[in-house]
Amino acid sequence: MNKRAKIFVAGASGLAGSAIVRRLQSGGYENLLTPGSAHLDLTNQGAVTAYFAAMKPEYVFLAAAKVGGIYANNTYPADFIHVNLMIQNNVIDQAYRHGVKRLLFLGSSCIYPKEAVQPIREDALLTGPLEPTNEPYAVAKIAGLKMCEAYNRQYGTQFLTVMPTNLYGPGDNFHPLNSHVLPALVRRFDEAKRDRDSSIKATLEKNSFNGESVVVWGTGTPRREFLYVDDMADGCVFMMDLDDATVDKEILNYPKPCFVNLGTGEDISIRELAETIKEVVGYDGKLAFDSNRPDGTMRKRLDVSRAKALGWVAKVSLREGLEKTYRWYLDHPGDVRS
Repeated sequence: MNKRAKIFVAGASGLAGSAIVRRLQSGGYENLLTPGSAHLDLTNQGAVTAYFAAMKPEYVFLAAAKVGGIYANNTYPADFIHVNLMIQNNVIDQAYRHGVKRLLFLGSSCIYPKEAVQPIREDALLTGPLEPTNEPYAVAKIAGLKMCEAYNRQYGTQFLTVMPTNLYGPGDNFHPLNSHVLPALVRRFDEAKRDRDSSIKATLEKNSFNGESVVVWGTGTPRREFLYVDDMADGCVFMMDLDDATVDKEILNYPKPCFVNLGTGEDISIRELAETIKEVVGYDGKLAFDSNRPDGTMRKRLDVSRAKALGWVAKVSLREGLEKTYRWYLDHPGDVRS
């Protein structure tokens, strides 16, 4: 990508999109298009058409999406499939119609079958049933990557897709119910620490105490892989900067999968994750698990050998990423307490 090319980052204010903007800015890209939802409704076909016609972006990062954890996916399944399909259909089609040189669509590792062989290779797609708790969202993401593949086959476009594992980091959603497991635990442990500190003070003053433990949803046995969002952004820009010959041969050579897994290739149990966050936050209370809550997929670790063969690897360790995320959380109380 030329440093002065017009680059449209759809979803620039979200977790993934804001990280992509940071990466592009640090790389010297000067002409970024980052309209917020108040200025551009990506579910509105007419608005998206008018935007592409007026702004004429040369490259597109499609990071916009409706996302959430198990609770949100179970509670709003219609919203998750409808909103995401609308965004994808509008942006991908208009990118083709207005001659965008290259587009990168962000998928999700939940596209893979619930019982996929670990680690999960790209060719595991559509080989088995999906995890029921997030099936509508996964179906939308599968439709998006297949739309990119179809446009590449029919029109000769270079529409790439990356499949990140579970993302976290600055700008995450820390809502107590609608967020993913990692930011939800960061908030829960931080609030428990504050309650415990105040309760200990009350113990000394009034001989009373509460806030003994933090409850984690599920059994704690499922294993998850986590990717620091700035690593993800680096991987996205890396893919968009690949030369045409490499893209055509290594990524878009149908029927080879037109998407690439992005992850660390390592996973951790939810119990281990909770214990690590507990240490990072500095909470010294107890840990409990609510087995009446759903676990979701028991294991989901990506095979990242394809990304490594292309020349990209993640750099930030989970512990380092958690420490950076918690510092950001503490520094942005107005953004994370909703």
